[in-house]
Amino acid sequence: MTSSPTARAVAPVSLRATGATRRRLLVQSVFKSLFGLAALFTILVTVLIVVSLVVPSVEFFREVSLARFFSTEAWAPLFNPPRFGVWSIVSGTAWITVIAMVVAIPLGLGVAMYLSEYAPPRVRSVVKPVLEILAGIPTVVLGFFALFFVNPLLVQRFWPFGTVSTFSGLAAGLVVGVMIVPTVASLAEDAMKAVPRGLREGAYALGSTRREVTTAVVFPAALSGIVASIVLAGSRAIGETTIVLLAAGSRPTLTWNPGDQMQSMASFIGFAGIGDQPTGSIGYLTIFAVGLFLFVITLGLNVLSIRIVRRFREVYE
Repeated sequence: MTSSPTARAVAPVSLRATGATRRRLLVQSVFKSLFGLAALFTILVTVLIVVSLVVPSVEFFREVSLARFFSTEAWAPLFNPPRFGVWSIVSGTAWITVIAMVVAIPLGLGVAMYLSEYAPPRVRSVVKPVLEILAGIPTVVLGFFALFFVNPLLVQRFWPFGTVSTFSGLAAGLVVGVMIVPTVASLAEDAMKAVPRGLREGAYALGSTRREVTTAVVFPAALSGIVASIVLAGSRAIGETTIVLLAAGSRPTLTWNPGDQMQSMASFIGFAGIGDQPTGSIGYLTIFAVGLFLFVITLGLNVLSIRIVRRFREVYE
């Protein structure tokens, strides 16, 4: 007489991890610890940067009041008598950044849309490496390109307002814009590629053209990533030093004409940093005060971008 299935002995199940499972868990914990240390390291570096800027800036503002720093007087902290009106270099920074973004946003988004929605694989395989090469060109090379080509052959010939000298903020802004095109194009194209194909197919099924799908479906769906790419490129433009120092000159000017010579906050730091400023002098401390102000501006832009990205973020399952 055979025993029923319920009467058969059930083999005990071992809950102990095998050797392979233990090794996987060990590797997982090791990499988790390494990634955690990397995150802590980035936070530590950020804190050290802030401390290195704040401590000398406090010494600076003990001698120069905030009211004088943000006044409309001229900016000449390295001259005698010194003058500390920061708005002239803030104006230069704003002009160069705005010009760069006017160049980079349409070009970068155009390239991103083309690569994401129009380009065949063979063309994409050529354009992508060219963008990467453009992103890898040293900024000093771009600075000399702005100084010896863009300014004399383009800006001086075609800018209709005022007289353009050897240096101009317009030439610097144009070349900085070219420099950050790969940033906008690459990040925006990645955001567009991440949009689910089902959204495109649904739009095509309703009779939409490729242009309509690109502008009315893909672009809004990837808006958070596109905004992030624009803000990152803007932060890069604000902090650019070498191109601005070579092409825009070193004379701070509070002007409404971008064809004039001007100085940005980052180029002032580069210009003053290579000078013979005695450690602890007011000229030396000015570098840190301007650096802290530049850091606050960049931080504010990044906080704003995070809020915008969270506002427009689309999550797809």
